[in-house]
Amino acid sequence: MTAIICGVDVSADALDAAIGREDKPAQRFPRNAEGIAALAAFCTRHQVGLVVMEATGGYEKLPFALLWAAGVPAAIVNPRLVRRFAEGMGLLEKTDRIDARVLAWYGDVRRIVAQQPASAIQTRLAALVTRLRQLTELRVAQLNQRRLIDDADTLATFPAILAAVAREIRALEAKIAALIATDPLWRALDAVFRSVKGVAGRTVDRLMAELPEIGTLSNKAVSKLAGLAPIARDSGKRNGRRHVRGGREGVRSILVVVGELVSRYHPDFAAFRQRLAAAGKPRLVIRVALAHKLLVRLNAKARDVRNNLAHAA
Repeated sequence: MTAIICGVDVSADALDAAIGREDKPAQRFPRNAEGIAALAAFCTRHQVGLVVMEATGGYEKLPFALLWAAGVPAAIVNPRLVRRFAEGMGLLEKTDRIDARVLAWYGDVRRIVAQQPASAIQTRLAALVTRLRQLTELRVAQLNQRRLIDDADTLATFPAILAAVAREIRALEAKIAALIATDPLWRALDAVFRSVKGVAGRTVDRLMAELPEIGTLSNKAVSKLAGLAPIARDSGKRNGRRHVRGGREGVRSILVVVGELVSRYHPDFAAFRQRLAAAGKPRLVIRVALAHKLLVRLNAKARDVRNNLAHAA
């Protein structure tokens, strides 16, 4: 039996819920704890098996977590894909109520399944790694800005800021390392990932925070999730170029950088890079191919770690 799906359009202050596509119950709720509890009761009353909502810059996190806590399965989907789906179905109108109906329709057609919320420790790791990335980017920006300054008084404003950022970066690195040390799986993944020369702590942290599925998916699936799977563009007799797109941009970007670094230390990566270069492949294509090869290698290592821990349990 197909589950009853409720689409929920999320905004800063409100949640617009609609069950199914047409002439089914719909209601607006405030986006706070009380409103989400009322939404959960609404879903339970109408025997909803899945709530589908879009990623909306973070506003979806609270309703997603509280719905699961109330026993209502939920899933978060890509808003760009939902919009394209609506347009493909000829639906150009856009209101909060219509968007909620579209989300329910999209969830049904695409057979969206519930996504278990991240554990508290996974959520904390992701938050720490995100903040570390932000501060690292801030430090780089400050250093770049300092290079363009000649005025002594203006230059004098930089040291204190850079020192404060450096302290916070060190503190975050220590917290992340301590958190990883508390989890047997993370400790094992940390060790096996670092066994690939060129893969250092920042890469490991990003992978475990932003790609927790690593080692649980096929190489093809994890590549697509990271946005490193070439997308076919063929039509008739035409074979178009394969490009990568979508996926988790943060994971893809760091693997593109680290993949090239790994090729300096590992002969098979170096030989792979040389073959591509000899075939006339552009530099960016080579870097993406190295990133893909690295991800496949790390996915296999993570799979072995998970299997070994499962057998030891």
